Amino acid sequence: MNMIHHRIHSSALGLAAVVLAFVALPFTGCQSGSNKSSTAEAVAMINAASSARDYDRLNTLADSLGQAGKLSKGESNYWQGYAHYQMGQRELAEYFWQEAIRVTEKSDDPNDLVYYAKSASYLTSQLCRYAEYAAALHTALPIITRLERIQCDTTSDYTNLLIFAGCSKTYFDKEDPTATDMLEKAYQMHMDNIRRKESRTSYRDAVAGIINVAYIWIYVRGYENGLYWTQRMGDLVREYMERFPADKNYYEKQWARYKIFHAISLEGVGRHQEAESEYNDYLQTSFAHTLEGLTNASDYLSVAQRWEEAVASYRSIMEYLQKELNVYSLDNIQRYLLKKYRAYQMLNKPDSINLTARQICEVLDSAILNNRRLDASELHSIHVRDMEIVEAEAKSARQRQVYTAVLVLVLIVAFSIYIVFRRRAEKKLRSAHEALKEAYDQLEETTTIKERMESELRIARDIQMSMVPCLFPTYPGLDMCASMAPAREVGGDLYGYLLAGTQLYFAVGDVSGKGVPASLFMAQATRLFQTLAKQGMSPAEICTRINDALSGADNEGNMFVTMFLGLLDLETGHLSFCNAGHNPPVLGGGENGGDFIDMLPNAPIGVLPGLEFQGEEIESIKGRPLFVYTDGLNEAENPAHEQFGDDRLLGILRSCSFESTRQVIETITAEVEAHRNGAEPSDDLTMMCLNIKD
Repeated sequence: MNMIHHRIHSSALGLAAVVLAFVALPFTGCQSGSNKSSTAEAVAMINAASSARDYDRLNTLADSLGQAGKLSKGESNYWQGYAHYQMGQRELAEYFWQEAIRVTEKSDDPNDLVYYAKSASYLTSQLCRYAEYAAALHTALPIITRLERIQCDTTSDYTNLLIFAGCSKTYFDKEDPTATDMLEKAYQMHMDNIRRKESRTSYRDAVAGIINVAYIWIYVRGYENGLYWTQRMGDLVREYMERFPADKNYYEKQWARYKIFHAISLEGVGRHQEAESEYNDYLQTSFAHTLEGLTNASDYLSVAQRWEEAVASYRSIMEYLQKELNVYSLDNIQRYLLKKYRAYQMLNKPDSINLTARQICEVLDSAILNNRRLDASELHSIHVRDMEIVEAEAKSARQRQVYTAVLVLVLIVAFSIYIVFRRRAEKKLRSAHEALKEAYDQLEETTTIKERMESELRIARDIQMSMVPCLFPTYPGLDMCASMAPAREVGGDLYGYLLAGTQLYFAVGDVSGKGVPASLFMAQATRLFQTLAKQGMSPAEICTRINDALSGADNEGNMFVTMFLGLLDLETGHLSFCNAGHNPPVLGGGENGGDFIDMLPNAPIGVLPGLEFQGEEIESIKGRPLFVYTDGLNEAENPAHEQFGDDRLLGILRSCSFESTRQVIETITAEVEAHRNGAEPSDDLTMMCLNIKD
């Protein structure tokens, strides 16, 4: 009897499978073959939309063709990122390029590798454009390593990655030999490409790359190197004109760029007459009267300290923007209005300073609102994309309704068989009931485990808090206090000190990320600080040693820590310090009653193995309170996502009476809580304040 039941059951299942296969056939049939035959057509459609600069259509095509399987995932995401980039939607562009890198990073398919490198090149280019050099390095370096390992290091995208990585390294350390090697290698690759094929594209790629290198050297005030690279740029532009004399517009634009970059570099090395001659030549070009040209001219005038002319140039830029734009962008405020404000400061013209400050305040609100509208527009694009997916699924569902009648017949047959096996199903149901009861028991056990884990996290928090001091050194005239508030049970911020005679070491740091991994990294950094400080090293030496210990192959999570580390002589007030990518502290006193310290841009600890950190010093800070903090303070947000901000912090510290360092920290804590207005903290918050009386 069991054998008969088994045969009936098998026959019924076989019949159901055959009918279901018949029902599913229209949805599978020749789909694979259709995709293969339409791939060339899909690529042609993408190229046509890109050539026509119809970026809305390009975005839609890349999305729909990717979902249909006619473009690879990497290709689809790359083109969507490119379309959003051309439409000025930065966040969406970066999202799709990152997604393209993610879906292709383990693939060996040649097509995937092309879009892997392209997406990385565009992404790092955009990060460098917005001066996000640490992020550009984290993106470029592992991709360069992989392309070299699989011998895909001869393309223009690889060359671009070398340039962006080299420029980013140069920003953090002008003396880094690996940065110089990268930039020189990229230059030689461009020149080799020109020798292989003397085309417009090969020359233009080389000129674009060298412009980036020349700009970064000027940006970091490495004018000798800027002179070297602008000379290379000039040589290439001359060669281009000799070979392609008909392309006059491109030549004149690049020649103007060469002239102004050369003028800035010459001025930076003290060759003033030559610089002025180059600048006067530049003013004769049509490019000098464009927005970019006026901006470059202002940069030269600032380096030359010709502040009256710089102010006049910024006025021209403002007039240009007022004609072309309805609303200022945050980028324009930073690039033009703030520079105009600083130029008036150098001229010491209070009325003009105040007028420019009011202008900044007037346009700032509209710029912020415009920025939010752009963000909302990008979110709307994502919503539209999701709706298109929903509509496609609805269409597919309507097609399947056609075959519902056949499926009903299958259900009738299946129901008949179900009657035969009803008792067996009841037995299975009883078994399922017992399994469900067992699952409830396991759920209860899981709840107990969760409560135990929460208890263990509380213990971990107590252990972590015990690692930072709650008592502070007593020394005649010294007043010192610090606090740390993790955003979660455990955090990644740190602070500490070591008093050795009259020498006080102190440090404040912020580990990338949050939670348990950040707390473990924080514990390592704290232990290393204490150990190295006891050996009497300078702050720069300590940062270098900690970086050696925490970076490299052992740092599998690619974590890093920003840190401000100081050594204070309590007798003289002399301060030696090293800033490793940390927020600038505020030093009280002075003409303004307190200002951010202007510091060298060392990289964070853990980013670049073998980096030699540079230290700095202040002759004496006696009578001038020093306030050090992590970005959980200035980036604290309220429910409307408005940040606390540097200006608010500086204003509070300037008006603070500094009765005691504890009073300062309690005042700032209260201001931050009032600003949050009930919003949950998004990051750890650590503050340290110290003061030596005269």
